[in-house]
Amino acid sequence: MNRREVYKDKLQMDYFSESYIKFEEDFYRYSADNIPLTFIIDDILLSMALSHKNYFRLNKQKSVDGRDHYFHFHFTLDSDNKNVRTFRYVGRGTLNS
Repeated sequence: MNRREVYKDKLQMDYFSESYIKFEEDFYRYSADNIPLTFIIDDILLSMALSHKNYFRLNKQKSVDGRDHYFHFHFTLDSDNKNVRTFRYVGRGTLNS
């Protein structure tokens, strides 16, 4: 069993919230990549889960302003199923590196 299968159906985004709408707005504002967020969101969630981090980095090579952008999330465990994590966007930051 590979890592993707371990987390299958256990990582969720809080899609129907204001925080997700804000995340979409921030992501599209700073991303120079033409790939729609819906195509990469599962990879973003998996990356955060595997690295045990509550953020992901949009690197400067893929940003419109040439800066690294960090998108921070808070996650909660589902009360009915403790194996399911729901991620909620809390904001972003940058580095000039």
